[in-house]
Amino acid sequence: MRLTDRATWKALDAHSREMVDARILDLFAQDPQRAQAFSTETCGILFDYSKNPISAETRRLLLALAEDAGVPAQIAAMFNGQRINVTEKRAVLHTALRNRSQRPVLADGQDVMPGIRAVLERMRSMAERIRAGVARGCTGRPFSDIVNIGIGGSDLGPLMVTAALRPYGSPSLRAHFVSNGDGAHLAATLTGLDPQTTLFIVSSKTFTTPETLTNARSAREWLVTQLSALAPANVVVENHFAAVSTNLEATVEFGLIPERVFGFWDWVGGRYSLWSAIGLPIALAIGFERFEQLLSGAWEMDEHFRNTPLERNLPAIAALIGIWHINFMGHPTHAVLPYAQDLNHFPAFLQQLDMESNGKSVDRSGTATNYLTGPVIWGAPGTNGQHAFFQHLHQGAQVTPADFIVAANAADNMRGHHDMLLANCIAQTEALLRGKRADEVRAELKARGMQGEELERLIPHRVFPGNRPTNTLVLKQLDPRSLGALIALYEHKVFVQGAIWNVNSFDQWGVELGKQLASGVLEDLKAGRPGSGHDPSTQRLIEYVLKSRDAPQGDTGL
Repeated sequence: MRLTDRATWKALDAHSREMVDARILDLFAQDPQRAQAFSTETCGILFDYSKNPISAETRRLLLALAEDAGVPAQIAAMFNGQRINVTEKRAVLHTALRNRSQRPVLADGQDVMPGIRAVLERMRSMAERIRAGVARGCTGRPFSDIVNIGIGGSDLGPLMVTAALRPYGSPSLRAHFVSNGDGAHLAATLTGLDPQTTLFIVSSKTFTTPETLTNARSAREWLVTQLSALAPANVVVENHFAAVSTNLEATVEFGLIPERVFGFWDWVGGRYSLWSAIGLPIALAIGFERFEQLLSGAWEMDEHFRNTPLERNLPAIAALIGIWHINFMGHPTHAVLPYAQDLNHFPAFLQQLDMESNGKSVDRSGTATNYLTGPVIWGAPGTNGQHAFFQHLHQGAQVTPADFIVAANAADNMRGHHDMLLANCIAQTEALLRGKRADEVRAELKARGMQGEELERLIPHRVFPGNRPTNTLVLKQLDPRSLGALIALYEHKVFVQGAIWNVNSFDQWGVELGKQLASGVLEDLKAGRPGSGHDPSTQRLIEYVLKSRDAPQGDTGL
Protein backbone atom coordinates (compact mmCIF):
# COMPACT_ATOMS: atom_id res chain seq x y z
CA MET A 1 0.00 0.00 0.00
CA ARG A 2 1.26 3.46 -0.93
CA LEU A 3 1.95 5.79 1.97
CA THR A 4 -0.69 8.29 0.89
CA ASP A 5 -3.32 5.51 0.76
CA ARG A 6 -2.85 4.59 4.42
CA ALA A 7 -5.64 5.55 6.79
CA THR A 8 -3.11 7.19 9.11
CA TRP A 9 -1.88 9.48 6.31
CA LYS A 10 -5.44 10.37 5.26
CA ALA A 11 -6.35 11.17 8.85
CA LEU A 12 -3.42 13.59 9.07
CA ASP A 13 -4.35 15.13 5.74
CA ALA A 14 -7.89 15.81 6.97
CA HIS A 15 -6.60 17.10 10.30
CA SER A 16 -4.16 19.47 8.56
CA ARG A 17 -7.10 21.26 6.93
CA GLU A 18 -8.48 21.89 10.40
CA MET A 19 -5.12 23.23 11.61
CA VAL A 20 -4.11 25.32 8.62
CA ASP A 21 -5.40 28.53 10.21
CA ALA A 22 -4.52 27.65 13.79
CA ARG A 23 -2.73 30.35 15.79
CA ILE A 24 0.00 28.97 18.00
CA LEU A 25 -0.60 31.71 20.57
CA ASP A 26 -4.22 30.53 20.87
CA LEU A 27 -2.96 26.99 21.53
CA PHE A 28 -0.86 28.37 24.40
CA ALA A 29 -3.92 30.21 25.75
CA GLN A 30 -5.95 26.98 25.66
CA ASP A 31 -3.29 25.00 27.53
CA PRO A 32 -1.28 26.80 30.25
CA GLN A 33 0.99 23.71 30.46
CA ARG A 34 1.72 23.61 26.73
CA ALA A 35 5.42 24.53 27.07
CA GLN A 36 5.97 21.52 29.34
CA ALA A 37 3.67 19.19 27.43
CA PHE A 38 5.34 19.89 24.10
CA SER A 39 8.96 19.59 25.12
CA THR A 40 11.26 16.76 26.09
CA GLU A 41 14.74 16.51 27.59
CA THR A 42 17.38 13.83 27.29
CA CYS A 43 21.16 13.49 27.00
CA GLY A 44 21.64 17.06 28.18
CA ILE A 45 19.44 18.54 25.43
CA LEU A 46 16.09 20.28 25.95
CA PHE A 47 13.91 20.06 22.83
CA ASP A 48 11.06 22.59 22.92
CA TYR A 49 8.62 22.09 20.06
CA SER A 50 5.70 23.97 21.61
CA LYS A 51 6.02 26.86 19.10
CA ASN A 52 4.63 24.74 16.25
CA PRO A 53 1.04 24.69 14.91
CA ILE A 54 0.28 21.30 16.43
CA SER A 55 -2.20 20.08 19.02
CA ALA A 56 -2.30 16.97 21.16
CA GLU A 57 -4.42 15.43 18.40
CA THR A 58 -1.77 16.32 15.80
CA ARG A 59 0.86 14.56 17.86
CA ARG A 60 -1.39 11.51 18.35
CA LEU A 61 -1.99 11.20 14.61
CA LEU A 62 1.69 11.66 13.78
CA LEU A 63 2.64 8.95 16.26
CA ALA A 64 0.02 6.68 14.71
CA LEU A 65 1.60 7.27 11.28
CA ALA A 66 5.03 6.34 12.65
CA GLU A 67 3.67 3.13 14.20
CA ASP A 68 1.82 2.29 11.00
CA ALA A 69 5.02 2.80 8.97
CA GLY A 70 6.79 0.31 11.23
CA VAL A 71 9.30 2.77 12.68
CA PRO A 72 9.98 0.77 15.89
CA ALA A 73 10.70 -2.37 13.85
CA GLN A 74 12.96 -0.43 11.49
CA ILE A 75 14.90 1.02 14.44
CA ALA A 76 15.43 -2.51 15.74
CA ALA A 77 16.47 -3.69 12.27
CA MET A 78 19.17 -1.01 12.03
CA PHE A 79 20.66 -1.74 15.45
CA ASN A 80 20.48 -5.49 14.82
CA GLY A 81 22.65 -5.23 11.72
CA GLN A 82 20.05 -6.14 9.12
CA ARG A 83 20.76 -5.03 5.55
CA ILE A 84 18.44 -2.05 5.51
CA ASN A 85 20.49 -0.34 2.78
CA VAL A 86 18.51 -2.28 0.20
CA THR A 87 20.14 -0.96 -3.00
CA GLU A 88 23.68 -1.75 -1.84
CA LYS A 89 22.70 -4.77 0.28
CA ARG A 90 24.52 -3.46 3.31
CA ALA A 91 23.91 -3.17 7.00
CA VAL A 92 23.89 0.32 8.51
CA LEU A 93 26.01 0.22 11.64
CA HIS A 94 27.54 3.63 12.25
CA THR A 95 26.00 3.29 15.71
CA ALA A 96 28.40 0.41 16.41
CA LEU A 97 31.32 2.82 16.03
CA ARG A 98 30.26 4.58 19.24
CA ASN A 99 28.99 1.52 21.13
CA ARG A 100 30.23 2.12 24.67
CA SER A 101 28.72 -1.05 26.09
CA GLN A 102 30.17 -4.56 26.06
CA ARG A 103 27.33 -5.79 23.87
CA PRO A 104 28.37 -7.45 20.62
CA VAL A 105 27.11 -5.94 17.37
CA LEU A 106 26.55 -8.42 14.56
CA ALA A 107 26.84 -7.89 10.81
CA ASP A 108 26.24 -11.02 8.75
CA GLY A 109 26.63 -13.04 11.94
CA GLN A 110 30.03 -11.59 12.84
CA ASP A 111 30.70 -9.36 15.83
CA VAL A 112 32.14 -6.10 14.46
CA MET A 113 33.20 -4.72 17.83
CA PRO A 114 36.69 -6.31 18.02
CA GLY A 115 37.61 -4.69 14.69
CA ILE A 116 36.20 -1.33 15.78
CA ARG A 117 38.11 -1.42 19.06
CA ALA A 118 41.33 -2.31 17.22
CA VAL A 119 41.02 0.71 14.92
CA LEU A 120 40.18 2.98 17.85
CA GLU A 121 43.27 1.77 19.68
CA ARG A 122 45.43 2.51 16.65
CA MET A 123 43.86 5.97 16.42
CA ARG A 124 44.58 6.51 20.11
CA SER A 125 48.21 5.52 19.69
CA MET A 126 48.81 7.80 16.71
CA ALA A 127 46.97 10.75 18.24
CA GLU A 128 48.85 10.49 21.52
CA ARG A 129 52.23 10.04 19.83
CA ILE A 130 51.74 13.06 17.58
CA ARG A 131 50.28 15.30 20.29
CA ALA A 132 53.16 14.35 22.63
CA GLY A 133 55.76 15.09 19.94
CA VAL A 134 56.96 11.48 19.84
CA ALA A 135 55.95 10.90 16.22
CA ARG A 136 57.74 13.54 14.15
CA GLY A 137 58.42 14.66 10.60
CA CYS A 138 61.35 13.45 8.52
CA THR A 139 63.65 16.17 9.85
CA GLY A 140 62.93 15.32 13.48
CA ARG A 141 60.68 18.27 14.28
CA PRO A 142 57.26 17.75 15.92
CA PHE A 143 54.14 18.38 13.88
CA SER A 144 52.47 21.76 14.21
CA ASP A 145 49.80 21.44 11.49
CA ILE A 146 47.45 18.69 10.32
CA VAL A 147 45.88 18.98 6.86
CA ASN A 148 42.91 16.70 6.20
CA ILE A 149 42.28 16.09 2.50
CA GLY A 150 38.82 14.68 1.79
CA ILE A 151 35.42 15.64 0.47
CA GLY A 152 31.79 15.06 1.47
CA GLY A 153 31.58 12.99 4.63
CA SER A 154 35.37 12.72 4.76
CA ASP A 155 35.48 16.49 5.20
CA LEU A 156 32.20 17.90 6.51
CA GLY A 157 32.01 15.82 9.69
CA PRO A 158 35.60 16.26 10.91
CA LEU A 159 35.60 19.93 9.86
CA MET A 160 32.35 20.64 11.70
CA VAL A 161 33.32 18.82 14.89
CA THR A 162 36.83 20.25 15.05
CA ALA A 163 35.45 23.78 14.65
CA ALA A 164 32.63 23.18 17.13
CA LEU A 165 35.09 21.96 19.78
CA ARG A 166 37.63 24.73 19.16
CA PRO A 167 37.98 25.53 22.89
CA TYR A 168 39.23 21.98 23.45
CA GLY A 169 41.90 22.12 20.73
CA SER A 170 45.64 22.38 21.19
CA PRO A 171 47.30 25.68 20.26
CA SER A 172 50.40 23.75 19.25
CA LEU A 173 48.59 21.54 16.71
CA ARG A 174 46.42 23.34 14.18
CA ALA A 175 43.91 21.51 11.98
CA HIS A 176 43.19 22.49 8.37
CA PHE A 177 40.74 21.00 5.88
CA VAL A 178 40.99 20.85 2.09
CA SER A 179 38.02 19.55 0.12
CA ASN A 180 37.36 21.58 -3.00
CA GLY A 181 38.87 20.40 -6.26
CA ASP A 182 39.59 24.05 -7.00
CA GLY A 183 43.36 24.34 -6.57
CA ALA A 184 42.84 27.65 -4.79
CA HIS A 185 41.62 25.77 -1.72
CA LEU A 186 44.83 23.75 -1.41
CA ALA A 187 47.05 26.68 -2.36
CA ALA A 188 45.51 28.94 0.27
CA THR A 189 45.87 26.22 2.91
CA LEU A 190 49.53 25.53 2.13
CA THR A 191 50.43 29.22 2.31
CA GLY A 192 52.33 29.81 5.51
CA LEU A 193 52.68 26.13 6.46
CA ASP A 194 56.08 24.71 7.29
CA PRO A 195 56.58 21.48 5.28
CA GLN A 196 58.85 20.09 7.99
CA THR A 197 56.05 20.19 10.56
CA THR A 198 52.97 19.42 8.44
CA LEU A 199 51.14 16.07 8.39
CA PHE A 200 48.60 15.26 5.66
CA ILE A 201 45.69 12.87 6.17
CA VAL A 202 44.11 11.65 2.93
CA SER A 203 40.57 10.41 3.57
CA SER A 204 38.92 8.40 0.80
CA LYS A 205 37.27 5.01 1.31
CA THR A 206 38.22 3.81 -2.17
CA PHE A 207 41.27 6.03 -2.58
CA THR A 208 39.93 6.93 -6.02
CA THR A 209 37.86 10.07 -5.29
CA PRO A 210 39.01 12.47 -8.05
CA GLU A 211 38.96 15.70 -6.03
CA THR A 212 40.68 14.12 -3.04
CA LEU A 213 43.36 12.32 -5.05
CA THR A 214 44.09 15.42 -7.14
CA ASN A 215 44.60 17.46 -3.97
CA ALA A 216 46.65 14.66 -2.37
CA ARG A 217 49.01 14.36 -5.34
CA SER A 218 49.51 18.13 -5.44
CA ALA A 219 50.19 18.19 -1.69
CA ARG A 220 52.69 15.36 -2.11
CA GLU A 221 54.45 17.23 -4.92
CA TRP A 222 54.61 20.40 -2.81
CA LEU A 223 55.98 18.52 0.19
CA VAL A 224 58.58 16.49 -1.72
CA THR A 225 59.77 19.59 -3.59
CA GLN A 226 60.03 21.66 -0.43
CA LEU A 227 61.98 18.98 1.43
CA SER A 228 64.04 17.60 -1.47
CA ALA A 229 67.30 18.88 -0.01
CA LEU A 230 66.59 17.34 3.38
CA ALA A 231 65.24 13.83 2.74
CA PRO A 232 64.49 11.37 -0.08
CA ALA A 233 60.98 11.54 -1.53
CA ASN A 234 59.88 8.18 -0.11
CA VAL A 235 61.02 9.15 3.39
CA VAL A 236 59.14 12.44 3.14
CA VAL A 237 55.88 10.75 2.12
CA GLU A 238 56.16 7.95 4.69
CA ASN A 239 56.65 10.42 7.54
CA HIS A 240 54.28 13.18 6.48
CA PHE A 241 51.25 11.30 5.14
CA ALA A 242 48.55 9.12 6.67
CA ALA A 243 45.38 7.82 5.07
CA VAL A 244 41.90 6.63 5.95
CA SER A 245 40.92 4.12 3.29
CA THR A 246 39.94 0.53 2.60
CA ASN A 247 42.17 0.37 -0.51
CA LEU A 248 45.52 -0.60 1.01
CA GLU A 249 47.06 -1.37 -2.39
CA ALA A 250 46.37 2.14 -3.67
CA THR A 251 47.71 3.78 -0.50
CA VAL A 252 50.95 1.79 -0.77
CA GLU A 253 51.26 2.81 -4.42
CA PHE A 254 50.85 6.43 -3.29
CA GLY A 255 53.83 5.97 -0.97
CA LEU A 256 52.18 5.35 2.39
CA ILE A 257 53.33 2.74 4.87
CA PRO A 258 50.61 0.33 6.15
CA GLU A 259 51.09 1.54 9.74
CA ARG A 260 49.76 4.94 8.68
CA VAL A 261 46.64 3.61 6.94
CA PHE A 262 43.37 3.29 8.86
CA GLY A 263 40.47 1.32 7.45
CA PHE A 264 36.71 1.30 7.96
CA TRP A 265 33.80 -0.78 6.72
CA ASP A 266 31.25 -0.76 3.90
CA TRP A 267 28.45 -0.52 6.48
CA VAL A 268 29.66 3.00 7.33
CA GLY A 269 28.19 5.59 4.98
CA GLY A 270 30.28 8.67 4.26
CA ARG A 271 27.92 11.12 5.96
CA TYR A 272 27.87 8.90 9.05
CA SER A 273 31.62 8.28 9.15
CA LEU A 274 33.01 10.90 11.55
CA TRP A 275 32.74 8.30 14.33
CA SER A 276 35.20 6.03 12.45
CA ALA A 277 38.84 6.55 11.51
CA ILE A 278 37.55 9.44 9.42
CA GLY A 279 37.49 11.18 12.81
CA LEU A 280 41.28 10.93 13.12
CA PRO A 281 41.70 14.72 12.59
CA ILE A 282 39.23 15.23 15.45
CA ALA A 283 41.23 12.96 17.76
CA LEU A 284 44.41 14.80 16.80
CA ALA A 285 42.85 18.24 17.29
CA ILE A 286 41.11 17.72 20.65
CA GLY A 287 42.82 14.60 22.00
CA PHE A 288 41.61 11.02 21.96
CA GLU A 289 40.01 11.22 25.41
CA ARG A 290 37.68 13.97 24.23
CA PHE A 291 37.04 12.09 20.98
CA GLU A 292 35.80 9.23 23.16
CA GLN A 293 33.54 11.69 25.01
CA LEU A 294 32.08 12.63 21.62
CA LEU A 295 31.39 8.94 20.97
CA SER A 296 29.86 8.57 24.44
CA GLY A 297 27.42 11.41 23.89
CA ALA A 298 26.29 9.87 20.61
CA TRP A 299 25.94 6.47 22.26
CA GLU A 300 23.76 7.92 25.00
CA MET A 301 21.44 9.33 22.32
CA ASP A 302 21.53 5.94 20.54
CA GLU A 303 20.37 4.24 23.74
CA HIS A 304 17.57 6.78 24.19
CA PHE A 305 16.49 6.38 20.56
CA ARG A 306 16.63 2.59 20.69
CA ASN A 307 14.80 2.09 23.97
CA THR A 308 12.35 4.97 24.41
CA PRO A 309 8.72 4.81 23.22
CA LEU A 310 8.01 7.08 20.27
CA GLU A 311 5.86 9.49 22.27
CA ARG A 312 8.90 10.41 24.42
CA ASN A 313 11.60 9.72 21.82
CA LEU A 314 13.38 12.97 21.01
CA PRO A 315 14.66 12.09 17.49
CA ALA A 316 11.28 10.56 16.59
CA ILE A 317 9.37 13.63 17.76
CA ALA A 318 11.73 15.93 15.83
CA ALA A 319 11.23 13.78 12.73
CA LEU A 320 7.44 13.84 13.03
CA ILE A 321 7.36 17.63 13.42
CA GLY A 322 9.36 17.81 10.18
CA ILE A 323 6.94 15.41 8.43
CA TRP A 324 4.04 17.61 9.56
CA HIS A 325 5.61 20.72 8.06
CA ILE A 326 6.79 19.17 4.80
CA ASN A 327 3.90 16.92 3.92
CA PHE A 328 0.87 18.51 5.55
CA MET A 329 1.63 22.21 6.05
CA GLY A 330 3.40 22.61 2.69
CA HIS A 331 6.74 23.95 3.96
CA PRO A 332 9.52 22.28 1.90
CA THR A 333 12.52 24.08 3.45
CA HIS A 334 14.00 24.02 6.93
CA ALA A 335 16.43 26.47 8.52
CA VAL A 336 19.06 25.44 11.07
CA LEU A 337 20.21 28.37 13.19
CA PRO A 338 22.92 27.61 15.75
CA TYR A 339 23.51 30.50 18.13
CA ALA A 340 27.15 29.51 18.45
CA GLN A 341 29.89 30.68 16.13
CA ASP A 342 31.74 27.44 16.76
CA LEU A 343 28.80 25.64 15.09
CA ASN A 344 29.16 27.66 11.91
CA HIS A 345 29.71 24.49 9.85
CA PHE A 346 26.77 22.64 11.41
CA PRO A 347 24.14 23.69 8.81
CA ALA A 348 26.40 22.52 5.96
CA PHE A 349 27.00 19.23 7.76
CA LEU A 350 23.24 18.74 8.13
CA GLN A 351 22.72 19.59 4.47
CA GLN A 352 24.65 16.50 3.47
CA LEU A 353 23.22 14.35 6.27
CA ASP A 354 19.60 15.17 5.42
CA MET A 355 19.57 16.00 1.71
CA GLU A 356 21.89 13.19 0.61
CA SER A 357 19.97 10.72 2.78
CA ASN A 358 16.36 11.60 1.99
CA GLY A 359 16.60 13.57 -1.24
CA LYS A 360 14.91 10.70 -3.05
CA SER A 361 11.93 10.50 -5.42
CA VAL A 362 11.41 6.73 -5.44
CA ASP A 363 10.63 4.47 -2.51
CA ARG A 364 12.44 1.28 -1.55
CA SER A 365 10.53 -0.70 -4.18
CA GLY A 366 11.52 1.76 -6.94
CA THR A 367 8.06 3.32 -7.17
CA ALA A 368 7.90 7.08 -7.68
CA THR A 369 6.73 8.92 -4.58
CA ASN A 370 3.64 11.13 -4.78
CA TYR A 371 4.71 13.13 -1.74
CA LEU A 372 7.68 15.32 -0.85
CA THR A 373 10.61 13.76 0.94
CA GLY A 374 13.69 15.48 2.40
CA PRO A 375 13.47 19.24 2.95
CA VAL A 376 15.93 21.80 1.64
CA ILE A 377 18.23 22.43 4.62
CA TRP A 378 19.94 25.79 5.01
CA GLY A 379 21.09 28.16 7.69
CA ALA A 380 23.90 30.08 9.37
CA PRO A 381 25.03 31.06 12.86
CA GLY A 382 22.39 32.98 14.73
CA THR A 383 23.14 36.68 15.00
CA ASN A 384 24.83 36.68 11.59
CA GLY A 385 21.62 35.28 10.13
CA GLN A 386 19.56 37.95 11.87
CA HIS A 387 21.36 40.53 9.78
CA ALA A 388 21.15 38.53 6.55
CA PHE A 389 18.03 36.43 5.97
CA PHE A 390 15.81 36.77 9.05
CA GLN A 391 13.79 39.35 7.12
CA HIS A 392 12.58 36.40 5.03
CA LEU A 393 11.77 34.35 8.14
CA HIS A 394 9.73 37.13 9.73
CA GLN A 395 7.92 38.77 6.82
CA GLY A 396 8.52 36.58 3.77
CA ALA A 397 5.58 35.11 1.86
CA GLN A 398 7.02 31.60 2.34
CA VAL A 399 6.92 30.07 5.81
CA THR A 400 10.20 28.42 6.82
CA PRO A 401 10.25 26.24 9.95
CA ALA A 402 13.48 26.63 11.87
CA ASP A 403 15.59 24.95 14.54
CA PHE A 404 17.25 27.33 17.00
CA ILE A 405 20.24 25.76 18.78
CA VAL A 406 21.97 27.36 21.76
CA ALA A 407 24.05 26.41 24.80
CA ALA A 408 23.01 27.66 28.23
CA ASN A 409 26.64 28.18 29.26
CA ALA A 410 29.47 29.80 27.35
CA ALA A 411 32.54 27.82 26.38
CA ASP A 412 34.70 30.93 26.65
CA ASN A 413 34.97 33.32 29.57
CA MET A 414 32.79 35.97 27.90
CA ARG A 415 29.56 35.95 29.90
CA GLY A 416 28.33 39.30 28.59
CA HIS A 417 28.63 38.13 25.01
CA HIS A 418 26.85 34.89 25.80
CA ASP A 419 23.97 36.57 27.61
CA MET A 420 23.42 38.71 24.52
CA LEU A 421 23.52 35.57 22.37
CA LEU A 422 20.98 33.78 24.56
CA ALA A 423 18.71 36.82 24.63
CA ASN A 424 18.73 37.07 20.84
CA CYS A 425 18.06 33.36 20.35
CA ILE A 426 15.12 33.21 22.73
CA ALA A 427 13.71 36.56 21.58
CA GLN A 428 13.77 35.55 17.92
CA THR A 429 11.62 32.48 18.58
CA GLU A 430 9.23 34.68 20.56
CA ALA A 431 9.10 37.27 17.76
CA LEU A 432 8.45 34.61 15.12
CA LEU A 433 5.65 33.27 17.32
CA ARG A 434 4.00 36.55 18.34
CA GLY A 435 4.50 38.77 15.33
CA LYS A 436 3.19 42.32 15.54
CA ARG A 437 -0.38 43.39 14.75
CA ALA A 438 -1.41 46.53 12.86
CA ASP A 439 -2.88 48.11 16.03
CA GLU A 440 0.41 47.57 17.87
CA VAL A 441 2.34 49.21 15.03
CA ARG A 442 -0.14 52.11 14.96
CA ALA A 443 0.26 52.71 18.69
CA GLU A 444 4.08 52.63 18.41
CA LEU A 445 4.14 55.13 15.54
CA LYS A 446 1.67 57.45 17.26
CA ALA A 447 3.87 57.42 20.36
CA ARG A 448 6.70 58.66 18.11
CA GLY A 449 4.53 61.56 16.96
CA MET A 450 3.60 60.18 13.56
CA GLN A 451 0.05 60.61 12.31
CA GLY A 452 -2.16 60.89 9.27
CA GLU A 453 -1.50 59.39 5.85
CA GLU A 454 2.19 58.79 6.51
CA LEU A 455 1.35 56.67 9.56
CA GLU A 456 -1.20 54.57 7.69
CA ARG A 457 1.16 54.15 4.74
CA LEU A 458 3.88 52.67 6.93
CA ILE A 459 1.73 50.29 8.97
CA PRO A 460 1.62 47.39 6.45
CA HIS A 461 5.41 47.46 6.13
CA ARG A 462 5.88 47.10 9.89
CA VAL A 463 3.35 44.35 10.54
CA PHE A 464 4.78 40.90 11.35
CA PRO A 465 2.38 38.01 10.68
CA GLY A 466 3.88 35.85 13.42
CA ASN A 467 2.73 32.25 13.80
CA ARG A 468 6.03 31.13 12.29
CA PRO A 469 7.02 27.65 13.59
CA THR A 470 10.25 27.01 15.47
CA ASN A 471 11.94 24.35 17.57
CA THR A 472 14.45 25.35 20.23
CA LEU A 473 17.24 23.02 21.30
CA VAL A 474 19.11 24.05 24.45
CA LEU A 475 22.37 22.33 25.38
CA LYS A 476 23.79 22.85 28.83
CA GLN A 477 27.17 23.48 27.21
CA LEU A 478 28.74 22.86 23.83
CA ASP A 479 31.22 20.18 24.79
CA PRO A 480 32.26 16.85 23.23
CA ARG A 481 29.55 14.81 24.93
CA SER A 482 26.67 17.16 24.14
CA LEU A 483 27.85 17.63 20.57
CA GLY A 484 27.93 13.86 20.08
CA ALA A 485 24.36 13.63 21.34
CA LEU A 486 23.24 16.51 19.11
CA ILE A 487 24.71 14.95 15.96
CA ALA A 488 23.19 11.55 16.77
CA LEU A 489 19.83 13.22 17.37
CA TYR A 490 19.80 14.59 13.83
CA GLU A 491 21.09 11.31 12.37
CA HIS A 492 18.17 9.46 13.93
CA LYS A 493 15.69 12.17 12.95
CA VAL A 494 16.70 11.68 9.32
CA PHE A 495 16.41 7.90 9.74
CA VAL A 496 12.86 8.10 11.12
CA GLN A 497 11.72 10.40 8.31
CA GLY A 498 13.22 8.06 5.71
CA ALA A 499 11.47 5.11 7.38
CA ILE A 500 8.10 6.87 7.19
CA TRP A 501 8.65 7.97 3.60
CA ASN A 502 9.78 4.41 2.75
CA VAL A 503 12.97 5.62 1.06
CA ASN A 504 16.48 4.23 1.38
CA SER A 505 18.26 6.85 3.48
CA PHE A 506 21.65 5.20 3.08
CA ASP A 507 22.51 5.32 -0.61
CA GLN A 508 23.36 8.37 -2.74
CA TRP A 509 23.20 7.43 -6.40
CA GLY A 510 22.29 11.01 -7.25
CA VAL A 511 25.90 12.14 -6.82
CA GLU A 512 27.24 9.69 -9.42
CA LEU A 513 25.96 10.92 -12.79
CA GLY A 514 27.70 14.28 -12.68
CA LYS A 515 30.95 12.55 -11.68
CA GLN A 516 30.66 10.14 -14.63
CA LEU A 517 30.05 12.90 -17.14
CA ALA A 518 32.85 15.03 -15.67
CA SER A 519 35.42 12.43 -16.70
CA GLY A 520 34.34 12.78 -20.33
CA VAL A 521 34.42 16.57 -20.21
CA LEU A 522 37.87 16.39 -18.62
CA GLU A 523 39.13 14.28 -21.51
CA ASP A 524 37.71 16.86 -23.93
CA LEU A 525 39.55 19.66 -22.13
CA LYS A 526 42.80 17.69 -22.14
CA ALA A 527 42.40 16.93 -25.85
CA GLY A 528 41.66 20.57 -26.65
CA ARG A 529 38.43 19.81 -28.50
CA PRO A 530 34.91 18.79 -27.50
CA GLY A 531 33.93 15.20 -28.07
CA SER A 532 30.71 13.96 -29.57
CA GLY A 533 27.53 13.14 -27.73
CA HIS A 534 27.13 16.37 -25.77
CA ASP A 535 23.99 18.48 -25.84
CA PRO A 536 24.38 21.83 -27.70
CA SER A 537 24.74 23.85 -24.50
CA THR A 538 27.47 21.59 -23.07
CA GLN A 539 29.20 21.56 -26.47
CA ARG A 540 29.27 25.36 -26.59
CA LEU A 541 30.48 25.66 -23.01
CA ILE A 542 33.44 23.38 -23.70
CA GLU A 543 34.24 25.32 -26.88
CA TYR A 544 34.00 28.62 -25.00
CA VAL A 545 36.38 27.44 -22.27
CA LEU A 546 38.90 26.10 -24.79
CA LYS A 547 38.87 29.32 -26.80
CA SER A 548 39.07 31.44 -23.64
CA ARG A 549 42.27 29.70 -22.61
CA ASP A 550 44.15 30.91 -25.65
CA ALA A 551 42.35 34.10 -26.57
CA PRO A 552 43.20 37.56 -25.20
CA GLN A 553 40.99 38.60 -22.29
CA GLY A 554 37.55 39.64 -23.51
CA ASP A 555 37.91 37.94 -26.92
CA THR A 556 36.62 34.38 -27.19
CA GLY A 557 35.57 34.50 -30.79
CA LEU A 558 32.09 33.21 -29.94
